[in-house]
Order: sequence, then structure tokens, then C-alpha cells
Amino acid sequence: MVEFRIDRRSGVATYLQIVQQVKQALRLGLLAPGDKLPTAKEVVAATAINPNTVLKAYRELDREGLVEGRPGLGTFVRRSLARPGAAADSPLRAELAGWMDRARAAGLDREDVAALVASVLEDTRFDDPRGPWGGGPEAGNGRARTGNGTT
Repeated sequence: MVEFRIDRRSGVATYLQIVQQVKQALRLGLLAPGDKLPTAKEVVAATAINPNTVLKAYRELDREGLVEGRPGLGTFVRRSLARPGAAADSPLRAELAGWMDRARAAGLDREDVAALVASVLEDTRFDDPRGPWGGGPEAGNGRARTGNGTT
């Protein structure tokens, strides 16, 4: 079962935090079709948020076709977002955890790591039909790479 973590200082609406956390659990394979989400009452008890906020998040997930409400039974996962390489126990996750250990040892904090990841994601073209990195030296934002991070 998923346990929601609400960060009131994040600037992200509470209902969107719930939506994002459900999607993350679906991508990591922690939730699968048929799994039941916690009831609004359970989420409220664990997080001290308004029950309407939980219901709003679940409605958004339903609108996206990810979950479905069953009257009198609860809210259930309709479809998964999991891919083999993104599973919680995948080798890629282990490699990323090792990288995080090295980043921490190098003195980077959470914001430094987030900035690095955001930068790499921005320079990475996941929408290119030739593959996740576009398949050429100009992959990313259309600028040629020199190998030292400059263009």
C-alpha cells in the first residue's frame, strides 16, 4: 500500500502531490492494476489533510484513466505505468543509488542533485523517434556537445 508524504512547504498543491506519488508508485511497480488505494479517511488520518483534497486527487487520477472508484468498495488501480527498467528493484535504480552516494560524498545536497538531474533531463530528448537520446551528437537541446559541458 502507498503511504503519502505531504510537503506543505513545497509550493505544490497537496492534491497534486498525491497524484504525483500515485503515478510514481505506478511507474516503479509498487502499485499494480487491481490494487486498492487508501481510503480518503485513511489518508486524512495519516496526513491531516482535508478529505476533499484526497477526493480531488483521486478524481484527477480517475480522469486520467489510472484508477477507478467502485461505490462502496474504494478506489482501485486501473492500469500501470511501470516499465521494466523503472522497477523499484531494477539495476538502474541500484546504479542511481550508487551515484547518489557518490554525490553525497562529494558534498552535494538535495538541491544540488535536483539541479543536476533537471539539467540532464532538459538536455535529454526523450521524444525523439531515434531513441531516448536522439542518437547523435546534437541530442539534447539541438546544440552540439563538446564533451566538456560547453557548446
